[in-house]
Amino acid sequence: MKFVSLIIANLFRKKLRTTLTFLSILIAFVLYGYLVAIRAAFGAGVTFAGADRLVVRNKVSLIQLIPVSYKDRIQRIPGVRSVVHSTWFGGYYQKPANFFAQMPVNPKEYLDIYPEVLLSDKEKQAWMSTRTGCILGRKTAEKFGFKVGDRIPITPTIWEKPNHDMSAWVFDIVGIFDGATKATDTSALIFRYDYFDETRAYKKGEVGWYIIRVKDSSQSERIAKDIDREFANSECETKAETEKAFVQGFARQVGDIGKIMIAILSAVFFTILLVAGNTMAQAVRERREELGVLKALGFTNMRVLVLVLVESCALAGTAGVLGLGLSKFLVSLGDPTNGALPLFYFPMPDFLLGFAIVLALGFLSGIGPAVQAMRLNMADALRRM
Repeated sequence: MKFVSLIIANLFRKKLRTTLTFLSILIAFVLYGYLVAIRAAFGAGVTFAGADRLVVRNKVSLIQLIPVSYKDRIQRIPGVRSVVHSTWFGGYYQKPANFFAQMPVNPKEYLDIYPEVLLSDKEKQAWMSTRTGCILGRKTAEKFGFKVGDRIPITPTIWEKPNHDMSAWVFDIVGIFDGATKATDTSALIFRYDYFDETRAYKKGEVGWYIIRVKDSSQSERIAKDIDREFANSECETKAETEKAFVQGFARQVGDIGKIMIAILSAVFFTILLVAGNTMAQAVRERREELGVLKALGFTNMRVLVLVLVESCALAGTAGVLGLGLSKFLVSLGDPTNGALPLFYFPMPDFLLGFAIVLALGFLSGIGPAVQAMRLNMADALRRM
């Protein structure tokens, strides 16, 4: 602790330079937090996708529907445990900006396939017995102030009622579901397929895709091939794939988010490394005489190296830790896109990785100037005084 005052004095020798470097590092780590939260938003569904779940869609395109009659044929394929179908509804609440996913399903089968959707027994029974009933994710319920018993009108963009009626579909909220983990999407509205099929004006008896839960995840590839063979050469051929591959397909429609984030962060931290390294190099050059005096007073080369290195780590560490803390707080305030990213949080592994990056930044930006200070010849330094 006896060298703390010396380190602080050295850091604030050039207050403006230190402040600007400090703010650069802090902002870099705030940006880091937001970028990993965005990556998590695009990839959380991929990482949480069930290893024992398959998705079956139309081979031509996801927007092409497939017959509801396929369900029984899929169910008979060896290794299939349960099947549920789903369809994209694509409506909005009050105005287009209030968008969140809505999908019709068969309740009992859906809850069996998605155990991570948490509802009370009372809510489950209410959903089974209420034709217009729906369950709503906790995130959307809190965003708009909905509670069980409310009625929610959803304006359709695709599914009109008979006679070209595009008026709102009204659902009764019978349950608000939570997720088993942070990575579970709790923004969707899930309602009953029988109500949907009876009310829509066209495409009755057709669905968007099937979700299948298999008995043994090691057999998923074989079961997927069996499903595709079952419907080969039919009017609606299928493409069966793991749920992970299906979700990745959605995410990659806007590009490989992981690679984009890594590229941006690499550029940011390389720039910050140059800035911090330049700051420390200038500080050492300006203190050559003082470093010579310290060596004359008995400071060993190793002690001088550690002194400069600790100074670098203190600057990067303080700014980096504050940046991580500020970023975690800002991310916890919610999705800045107003719902476009249903899952928006700072993953703990990335948060801990941030601390490792802080240490690495402090070490790498300071090791060069520290070695330079260690090798400084005392006589040459004192001669300049």
